[in-house]
Amino acid sequence: MATSAHGTGGQKYDPAKKTRPPELNVLLALILIVVVFEILNRMNGGSFLFNMRDNVDAIFNKQRIDIILLQVAITGIIAIGVTQVITLGGIDLSSGSVVGATAMITMSFAQTALVNGNPNPKAIFGDWAMDLAVIVPIAAALACGLFAGLINGLLVAYTRIPPFIATLGMMVSARGAARWWSNGQPISFPTETYASLSNGDLLGTLTFGLLSWPGQNPAVVFILLAILFQCIMVYTRYGKHTYAIGSNEAAARMSGIDVNKHKVLVYAIAGMLAAVATIMLTSKNLTAQAGMGIMYELDAIAMAVIGGVSLSGGRGSITGTVLGALIFSVIISGFTSIRLDAYYQEMVKGAIIVGAVVLDQWRQNKRSRG
Repeated sequence: MATSAHGTGGQKYDPAKKTRPPELNVLLALILIVVVFEILNRMNGGSFLFNMRDNVDAIFNKQRIDIILLQVAITGIIAIGVTQVITLGGIDLSSGSVVGATAMITMSFAQTALVNGNPNPKAIFGDWAMDLAVIVPIAAALACGLFAGLINGLLVAYTRIPPFIATLGMMVSARGAARWWSNGQPISFPTETYASLSNGDLLGTLTFGLLSWPGQNPAVVFILLAILFQCIMVYTRYGKHTYAIGSNEAAARMSGIDVNKHKVLVYAIAGMLAAVATIMLTSKNLTAQAGMGIMYELDAIAMAVIGGVSLSGGRGSITGTVLGALIFSVIISGFTSIRLDAYYQEMVKGAIIVGAVVLDQWRQNKRSRG
């Protein structure tokens, strides 16, 4: 029996060409990695995800799951912005350095005046900058992230400098600014309100105490932002324009999209997400140091690539990036659970990143031939 035609132009449905959503492939890879680490741990008499202690009434190893979520939450927030930049057809190498510079500036306005009854030994400014309302350091952080993102976007959109070079310049400049701000000295002792931004119980508050999860605010913020931007990328004009520009910038211009303004907007949002990550990081650590955020940009790019985001632009999703972040974290936790040295972890992570890029190139070549 002949296959019936569907649509226009005599197009026929070919079941052989039906593909699974890329996010499903990433999810299956995540499950496979978890299973492998579970088997390896069982061979050593332990378990990767399940509780093996008789005195604890729980099925899963809650501590392990907490670590898996927390250790990628802050970098994952950055990865949400990086995903949008890569989908646009760009790249952002500056986000880690933006975290460092923003951390120093933000903590300067989050300090408490007294530490154990004595004047703050790490004070940067005078009394006027002490014990300020928590909205002040938050606003300072977002302003710094927005400024860096706007500079990146303006350079990429209006000077036609390659994104790699533009954001590389911002990476170097922001790291220098971080070291200059306090002559390389750490800035510490924030107010209790600022410290609670990461160490409080946002999930319990949102669910009226039904899901109390103290100290997990970075993971909660990461998940909420991921849901928000997944919806924005799928259902709004912003998302559709981002995919269109990444797929074919010339066609996007001809269709009436203001490509330059949209590039500036995407980079600005990425900068502000780096600032949100900074707020979570400094609040959790109760300090700011000029070296904060080193390698964060590469980890964020790796999460996006592992999650199926194409480095050539036009393809990818926030959901895939979240799954890529979980793969990233599971690998780190899995290697730690089997007591594999840290340098082996770095080598394996590098191999996985290269493998993900090779797979992406293979898919693109297959699509172009098909």
